[in-house]
Amino acid sequence: MLLPALTFGLTAFTSLFAIVDPFAALPVYIALTSRETPEHRRRTALRASVTALSVLLVFALSGQVLFQFFGISIGAFKIAGGVLLFAVAFDMMNAQVSTTKSTPQENADASSRGDVGLMPVGIPLLSGPGAIASSMVLSARAHSMSEKAALLLAITAVALVTWAVLRSASRIAKVLGLTGMNIIARVMGLILAAVAAQFIIDGLIASLPILSRHHA
Repeated sequence: MLLPALTFGLTAFTSLFAIVDPFAALPVYIALTSRETPEHRRRTALRASVTALSVLLVFALSGQVLFQFFGISIGAFKIAGGVLLFAVAFDMMNAQVSTTKSTPQENADASSRGDVGLMPVGIPLLSGPGAIASSMVLSARAHSMSEKAALLLAITAVALVTWAVLRSASRIAKVLGLTGMNIIARVMGLILAAVAAQFIIDGLIASLPILSRHHA
């Protein structure tokens, strides 16, 4: 029981961290908080991380209810989520912030607002459609209570690492530079593309049971 839950938790952490990708959010975060004091930037980093944590936990816990309410099969959602993640992964492998996470117009509008931790950093830059879809799909794949607990712990761990990255944004940006952050983005994009492919495979098998016999 413990080993499958641990394996599932590590898989969930890897896939969610790749889609949340706080390193890709650093340039936007630094630009939006450039005029803030160090203390205010730390509070903004905390609010953004807590916002992302709350959003992902809510959708991970309510995924099954939403599927039933809208009459969506888990297989269909896995396929849709995989396609969405492919789009995000493609942008990441080109070292670009995906427009499924945020648009230049949203960032420009946020720069005139008082709190950017909630929007657009917390939502949708960190917890955008791709991250929400991933949390819901992973929730559907968690069959035991230990796996569900592992998923919740993985989401919490991703939020903690995200907070640590944003809190040290200036230092990380200086150490890694643009080239370093682009390399990390491309590696994360490759991992995310593999996760997206697995989501689509699982979705096809769930939607077309005949494929499970060939897959086996």
